[in-house]
Amino acid sequence: MPLVVTKSGEETVELGAKLGRLLAPGDFLALVGELGAGKTQFAKGIAAGLEVDPGTPVTSPTYTILNIYQGRLPLYHFDLYRLHDGEEVAELGFEEYFYGSGACVVEWAERLGEETPPEVLTVTLAHAGAEERSVAFSAVGARPAALLQALFA
Repeated sequence: MPLVVTKSGEETVELGAKLGRLLAPGDFLALVGELGAGKTQFAKGIAAGLEVDPGTPVTSPTYTILNIYQGRLPLYHFDLYRLHDGEEVAELGFEEYFYGSGACVVEWAERLGEETPPEVLTVTLAHAGAEERSVAFSAVGARPAALLQALFA
């Protein structure tokens, strides 16, 4: 499991941008970590890497649950903080996005339960100091493993 320690919010964004430049349609990223761990900062970087207009504010969709950003491919940015489990996700019909023509980034992805796609790149963020964050990566499936290999090549 590769691990990176970022020294600032800007470094967390840049790490996300590096990954965002590698994403293709159907890629699914599960972001895990406590409040304030850097999940949204990482998502901002992914949006930058996907060439979302820099003037577009990328915010955590805590109340709307889903924000869609247009870049070189659509970015489906979910925040499941307000949901309790995968059953609620299933009721909302998000599966079409999970296997759609864009890339999915899901904050609080542990709440997906059985709704988690079979191929997933999990990014676990944690506080490692006042401004530092540890960012750990794990892949399930061939495509997520290839993403990890390219990210750390």
